[in-house]
Amino acid sequence: MPLVGLALTVVTLQAATAQQPAFSDRPIRMNYGFAAGGSGDMAARLLADVATKVLGQRVVVENRTGANGMIAAEATARSPADGHTVLFCTTGNMTIITELPGVQLSVNPATELMGIGQLLRSTFGLVVGKESPYRSVQDLVAAARANPGKISYATPGVGSVQHLSNEILSQKLNIKMVHVPYRGSQAALHDLVSGRVDFSLTNLGDIISHVRSGSLRLLALGDPLGKRFFPDAPMISDVAPGFETYAWFGLCGPTGMPAAVVKRWEEAIKAAVEDPAVSEKLLNNGMVPAFTDAAALAQTMEKNRRDYREVIRAANIRVD
Repeated sequence: MPLVGLALTVVTLQAATAQQPAFSDRPIRMNYGFAAGGSGDMAARLLADVATKVLGQRVVVENRTGANGMIAAEATARSPADGHTVLFCTTGNMTIITELPGVQLSVNPATELMGIGQLLRSTFGLVVGKESPYRSVQDLVAAARANPGKISYATPGVGSVQHLSNEILSQKLNIKMVHVPYRGSQAALHDLVSGRVDFSLTNLGDIISHVRSGSLRLLALGDPLGKRFFPDAPMISDVAPGFETYAWFGLCGPTGMPAAVVKRWEEAIKAAVEDPAVSEKLLNNGMVPAFTDAAALAQTMEKNRRDYREVIRAANIRVD
């Protein structure tokens, strides 16, 4: 065959390969490890709707609850790495849980799952009840220093992003506070509003309506993206230089997914972030659309594991 003909054949084969769909006609399952109805579940379903259009196959969200999201993580890791089963993953079940002593893992997210892309960041804020005497983070810090081990903070559980964020803050400021863990965010917020605990450093998605209604008072923000919602609020880093905290939500899948499949999913996530209706719904619920690709998400997860590992060891946190 002449060289020109051979070159044309190669180009034709390459083009045909590139045009082949990355997915079969089987439905695609997006596992989510927590109950329906919350802000994370809403975000997963928004992504699934856009992905259905981009990928040309129906994407179904399945709520596989239990074990702090690890039931869903295990189901995903045990599935074929062909992109037909993915996990709507979070900071907690991809980075924190691998570093917590005492946790028995059926799968290791650090090695058996891989990041596909980030959909959003859940920015954090520090809030107190409306009757609280504390008007600023400086007030809280002063009270904690004057009364070591007396100021209390609420979180949705031991080893949560909220718990570790408070531990990082305590270590940076060299103060001692009392951790009051609850079974979920709603119970924690109930006691915060009623004044049974002093404050909470948690995601805006859970507290934004309470702040706007006046039942909670926002003292400061945990990362700059929170300025999208409260442009005049101070930053916690004004008091604790270098402090930043937020959670992320994104998509993960079984390790070993083909590059072409990962690329198609990245396109779907990016399309969701750029969809005005999706962005509006996320922002209305205190979440900031923020796309990153698989490589960037892998870097984020590695940094999270390193940072959380340090604070867990320093605070001697474990789950029994």
